[in-house]
Amino acid sequence: MRKILFVCHGNICRSPMAEMVLRYMVSEAGLDADFLIDSCATSTEEIGNDIYPPAKDCLRRHGIPFSRRGARQITRHDYRSFDEIYLMDRNNFRWLRYTLGQELLDRDAALPEPKIRLLMSLCGSSRDVADPWYTGDFEATYRDVVAGCDEIMKKQS
Repeated sequence: MRKILFVCHGNICRSPMAEMVLRYMVSEAGLDADFLIDSCATSTEEIGNDIYPPAKDCLRRHGIPFSRRGARQITRHDYRSFDEIYLMDRNNFRWLRYTLGQELLDRDAALPEPKIRLLMSLCGSSRDVADPWYTGDFEATYRDVVAGCDEIMKKQS
């Protein structure tokens, strides 16, 4: 079973969008039993809050199902439990220093295949996933998330 965790700053826009998109792709491929998919935040600012309404609207427009969920912060247990951890932007690395510790991040970065990576790195890009909290462009975020999730699915084949 592949255990995949998506991480963004607040866990109300980008990471839950990625979680829901990948869940949908996995379900459509009949691979539900092969994946555990979740998302979380680096910060505590939105803990307990549901997916941001414009993110829900974007998912709805694309026919991606979702359910109510509460934002949560990443833990060291998450690091131990998940096989792949995809960050939405480089700032997430900085925030992880506070929750996971620099020593763990250094050890992870030294692995032949680090667990923690930028989602867009799967697409051959070093750029961040577009942040709709600041831009209001949820469609750009959706396109980035789909591109990254497509690459995750390709690794399953």
